[in-house]
Amino acid sequence: MTGMNVGFVGLGAMGSAMAGTLLRAGHSVQVWNRSPGPVRALEAQGARPAADLDAVFGNDVVLSMLADDATVESLLLRPELLAGAAAAVHVNMATVSLDLARRAAELHARHGVGYLSAPVLGRSEVAEAGKLNILAAGEPALIDRVQPLFDAMGQRTWRLGDEPHRANTVKIAGNYLIACAIESLAEACALAEASGADPAELVEVMASTLFPGPVYSGYGAMVAERRYEPAGFRLALGLKDVNLALTTGAERNVPLPFGGVLRDAFLDALAHGDADRDWSAVAEAARRRAGLPG
Repeated sequence: MTGMNVGFVGLGAMGSAMAGTLLRAGHSVQVWNRSPGPVRALEAQGARPAADLDAVFGNDVVLSMLADDATVESLLLRPELLAGAAAAVHVNMATVSLDLARRAAELHARHGVGYLSAPVLGRSEVAEAGKLNILAAGEPALIDRVQPLFDAMGQRTWRLGDEPHRANTVKIAGNYLIACAIESLAEACALAEASGADPAELVEVMASTLFPGPVYSGYGAMVAERRYEPAGFRLALGLKDVNLALTTGAERNVPLPFGGVLRDAFLDALAHGDADRDWSAVAEAARRRAGLPG
């Protein structure tokens, strides 16, 4: 397979890991980030640094992995950037709102640039191993074009329709489910500890019987052990995704009663200084409600 010329924007823990897998697969990757440290780290692995975003959009394909709607909009949804782009397609791999996905698709189409949504399931260690699940939506021919990149970064690509926002819908709902699971684990572990049982034993039993899988085993262990660092997914971003779910529900008259509980628990954690810890640190809010020692 001949390598592709790829521009990559956004080199947090996830973006850096994903760009690294593309380099190891033999693709030519040009990288841009607001802070220079991750650019230098990837340059040492063979990436080409980009002077600006115009240079990034001179590649055949652009991938972006940015934090939120506001960052995507301010950096990438600029008519002057897209008007001068040589790239055939921009693949937005971030978790963003359905509204932004629709507006991005329309703006890209006006300037003759393809647009795909392709958020991912998996933490940074999964990205490092090239084992992500990629939720892709948009024009099928464009997905075909970038499939070699998805194959390098992920174990499976889930094709979710011709409209990019459909992938964002599945991703938002998926993260909402994970947040609900973390909160339920936190409450169950607090109940076990307050009653004299070992939370770690509770998690081991449940993850080995009723609730097998990476969410209950992985996050369950983090909650039981109160092990929230290093952050695989920052708590502040977890609140952002809970709010995306609540906003999506409100727009479509879909009540999400657990969402309000989650929002308040995450706000409690933020108020206690946990913004940069893993989002499983929301479990500390359940401990405080139960009167358990800090």
